[in-house]
Amino acid sequence: MCEHHHATRHILCSQCDMLVALPQLQHGHKATCPRCGTTLTTEWDAPRQRPTAYAIVALFMLLLANLFPFVNMQVAGVASEVTLLEIPGVLFSEDYASLGTFFLLFVQLVPAFCLVTILLLVNRVPMDFRLRVNLARVLFHLKSWGMAEIFLAGVLVSFVKLMAYGDIGIGSSFIPWCLFCLLQLRAFQCVDRHWLWDDIAPAPQPQQALRVGVPGIRQGLRSCSCCTAIVAIDQPVCPRCHTRGHARRRNSIQWTLALLMTAVMLYLPANILPIMVTELLGDNTPSTILSGVIFLWSEGSYPVALVIFIASIMVPTLKMIGIAWLCIDAKGHGRRDCERMHFIYEVVEFVGRWSMIDVFVIAVLSALVRMGGLMNIYPAMGALMFALVVIITMFAAMTFDPRLSWDREPQTHHEESLEHGE
Repeated sequence: MCEHHHATRHILCSQCDMLVALPQLQHGHKATCPRCGTTLTTEWDAPRQRPTAYAIVALFMLLLANLFPFVNMQVAGVASEVTLLEIPGVLFSEDYASLGTFFLLFVQLVPAFCLVTILLLVNRVPMDFRLRVNLARVLFHLKSWGMAEIFLAGVLVSFVKLMAYGDIGIGSSFIPWCLFCLLQLRAFQCVDRHWLWDDIAPAPQPQQALRVGVPGIRQGLRSCSCCTAIVAIDQPVCPRCHTRGHARRRNSIQWTLALLMTAVMLYLPANILPIMVTELLGDNTPSTILSGVIFLWSEGSYPVALVIFIASIMVPTLKMIGIAWLCIDAKGHGRRDCERMHFIYEVVEFVGRWSMIDVFVIAVLSALVRMGGLMNIYPAMGALMFALVVIITMFAAMTFDPRLSWDREPQTHHEESLEHGE
């Protein structure tokens, strides 16, 4: 017979709902779900000092990156340079306040807020318990919306695009920005969600025996969507973080399909309408995503043309197909291939943000190429449409509950024997 175990030594996998007993981990090791391979928790040595050091240095690099010129350009003796904060300023002045807002939010404010939150939480700065819980909740929701490294990739692509017109140079703040991108990623990596929530408050003790290797839903258990605590299905509010929850996300498939249909409707104008307008010696040339890829290819920039084609055309298309396939499978259609569906879900989750690369390229080009009567680049409506497609498909992937795919898997012999107490 199974015995009661300490709750924090057990975890319900957020991806497949399998109850897993956590082993004693050595420093630098991680525990993964034996069913779907998802990382459940990672044991870091110096779990407070590591993220604190990375976050402080990252914030200092962000400050330096905003103080000095970022990139510069010279065309026929006319020079232009831009700071990071001038990029959204140009977008606001061109009546593209929405694109400027996206830039400020995803590239600057979200990463900075997350780093400050990490510093407050891991160092147990005195604050109200509810505030601590709310900060932790927001931190793990916002993590995937930080796009500093995607912006950096967009800057490198814009360099290649501009080399055809003139000389490109980096400013004093370019290296600090590169370091900020690396350090903020490392700070996020060193904060383990399971450890942080156990540090905020102890996990509630389940009132029943836990059967390892059996999905939570078959034991009348659910994982709290906020703090990962193991809670009874009939208990609507988590005792640790006071978040209301359900065994599965409510109306998950309906929400996902509604967002997917919205993205599909915006995707057509995003590809047909110009994403930017190049004004060269008074002659305006609008360009779409595809025409930009063709131009780069014809100029011999094959790797960059390929990156833009994959990130801006292939990835959004395949992502929408992947989300639709996940919904169809979760509804009970098709073969019960849980591993394949899990792989598709993981790919969709990972690649979604990278489609923003083209939007950031346009932001950099619009801010940097301001040469009076010689040459100017302006954002166009297609860029906003495309940014909305990326954001809506990210929301669609977030509203989908990956556990629905695993719920279709039949009960194993091991689970049946546990059910009967063998």
